[in-house]
Amino acid sequence: MEDDGRYRDGRSDFIRGAKDIAKVAKKQVGKKMGRGADKMADEYTKRSYKRFEEEDDDDDYGGAPGNDAGYHRNDSRAANDEDEDAAGHSDSTEGHDEDDEIYEGEYQGIPRADSGGKPGGADGLGAGQAPFRDLSAYEAERRKDQEELAQQYETILQECGHGKFQWTLYFVLGLALMADGVEIFVVGFVLPSAEKDMCLSEPNKGMLGLIVYLGMMVGAFVWGGMADRIGRRQTLLISLSINSVAAFFSSFVQGYSSFLFCRLASGVGIGGSIPIVFSYYSEFLAQEKRGEHLSWLCMFWMIGGIYASAMAWAIIPHYGWSFQMGSAYQFHSWRVFVLVCALPSVAAICALTTMPESPRFFLENGKHDEAWMILKQVHDTNMRAKGYPERVFSVTTIKTVKQMDELVDMGESLAWHQKWRMKLSALFHQVRGNFLAIFSPEYRRTTYMMMAVWAHPHLHINYRNDMIKYLQKQEYSSRTKTFTQERMEHVTFNFTLENQVHKKGQYFNDKFMNLKMKSMVFEDSLFEECYFEDITSSNTFFKNCTFIATLFYNTDLFKYRLINSRLINSTFLHNKEGCLLSDVSDDNNAYMVYFVSFLGTLAVLPGNIVSALLMDKIGRLRMLAGSSVISCVSCFFLSFGNSESAMIALLCLFGGISIASWNALDVLTVELYPSDKRCTAFGFLNALCKLAAVLGISIFTSFVGITKAVPILFASGALAAGSFLALKLPETRGQVLQ
Repeated sequence: MEDDGRYRDGRSDFIRGAKDIAKVAKKQVGKKMGRGADKMADEYTKRSYKRFEEEDDDDDYGGAPGNDAGYHRNDSRAANDEDEDAAGHSDSTEGHDEDDEIYEGEYQGIPRADSGGKPGGADGLGAGQAPFRDLSAYEAERRKDQEELAQQYETILQECGHGKFQWTLYFVLGLALMADGVEIFVVGFVLPSAEKDMCLSEPNKGMLGLIVYLGMMVGAFVWGGMADRIGRRQTLLISLSINSVAAFFSSFVQGYSSFLFCRLASGVGIGGSIPIVFSYYSEFLAQEKRGEHLSWLCMFWMIGGIYASAMAWAIIPHYGWSFQMGSAYQFHSWRVFVLVCALPSVAAICALTTMPESPRFFLENGKHDEAWMILKQVHDTNMRAKGYPERVFSVTTIKTVKQMDELVDMGESLAWHQKWRMKLSALFHQVRGNFLAIFSPEYRRTTYMMMAVWAHPHLHINYRNDMIKYLQKQEYSSRTKTFTQERMEHVTFNFTLENQVHKKGQYFNDKFMNLKMKSMVFEDSLFEECYFEDITSSNTFFKNCTFIATLFYNTDLFKYRLINSRLINSTFLHNKEGCLLSDVSDDNNAYMVYFVSFLGTLAVLPGNIVSALLMDKIGRLRMLAGSSVISCVSCFFLSFGNSESAMIALLCLFGGISIASWNALDVLTVELYPSDKRCTAFGFLNALCKLAAVLGISIFTSFVGITKAVPILFASGALAAGSFLALKLPETRGQVLQ
């Protein structure tokens, strides 16, 4: 009996102990789950933190002794911690996850000096406080905040260092810049083939080459303005997406109008890449690295040109890479090339989705927590790559800029389309206000000077291919053979006739069969009882000729090729259908265009390297002015290039020198304007340079038929004026990013 009593007592004690253990375990699990729920709710987009209250002008924050940087949590967290302390701090010793550890510098709600949390603070409206303040006072405060942020942001970038994160972003944004370089060359490479498929006349070909620049001009202005309002990353993703979709559809559409529209949309999309890419990347670079690495970034434009030239050479001449569905739909090799040229833009979109927004943009728009998280990511990524994973991000407070945006009450009763209209209207007015701000008295002189300097290097941007084509045309004309007063009877012509002029000839009972006529001219000639069969012609005309009893069978010698000619008892049967081309380029000319573009693009490599290495050593202005002067001299010597090979060499030399001025101009533009106006100013100036490029094309085509000296001297004068104006701009080397 005694043993049974002991057994029951022991069993009861065991049961009570098990119940106690179960209660403690249940309590610990509940706390664990509570902390997990808190952690999930603490994503930075949904956090609500209690900030430090500013106690003095030296940014000293009060708090419980021992808390890092004076940080103290909210009341609910503190109460939970007291319960945990009463439980003997079991969480910190047993079963504690590494994810729940808190180390110095970990983000738990970062205090800001400008948000004390007082209901009657400077940013809030306390009892009896006036609901409105003078706009000039807000502007003064905002300017002061921007100056303080610029200095602090530079210090933070110094702490984050330059490493893996910046290099990753370098290649991601390089793909976007590469897509811009590809877009410049696409239309020029596909025109010789596309004109056959779409029956393009000379005016249509000119419009197709012009429409890309017009689209890029619009895109640079629009996307640059939007990037300062909705973010660099988001705007760049939208613009690249439009470029990719439009480029994809342009490779499949059949009609000229639809192709023209797709290339316009593609140009609008890619127009935002240059203004956003340079502004975006500059906001992750410390001042001692900024000039050099922005210059290295310019190399991707060169890579884009090389990629386009190589793909054109490898794809377009292979006519077997095509298929057709009846006579209505044709997909030739040049369309494959257009499709391949969209790949850099698609790759840039995929890579950009892994990168964060610019923290400087967030800080300029009052988003402190988001900016802090990104800067911590930059710091931790670089430190881990350098082998210092134990180093923590010591920054806890970052200055943000006071916001002056007006709040619009949309109400609950408005329809979705009305809300969107109000949002778009507000965005339009914000972008417009930002654009007008770069012409305010503070920036007016800088903007006007930059407009002149930006225009001068782009007036000659398209001279290379046009100059080569002009020299090829001159050289071709010099080989023209002229025949006068020849008499042919009962002769059969069944071979190619090319680059000949026949004057006052007489042809009796002659047959022209199964042949091509290229650049043929017959003047004041007589054709009697002749027979033309299966003729394909280009740039061929009959001027003041007489045709007597002549038959045209299955030819493209339509009446528009018979200028002031008489037809007597002559007949046209089964005329060829298709495009009426004024000229047909052969494969050799196409290969020459690809090769010249490849060499000209590759020639800028030395200039890119030199500008990158010297940009931070000699300064932006010296680089810009010096390169412009040397480019002016080299451009002048283009007038002495009389052969095709000599002109190619001189153009490559000119491109290699002038690229340094472009790089310096990109860096200077980034550093002259503040962050909230940087993309807007860059976009406007880049749009202006596209307009200058169109003007340069017009000047060249207008005067090159008379003499090539006029456009060359014009370009040299523009470069000389640009180098002089460049010296009037302020030097930005060694300065923090505004």
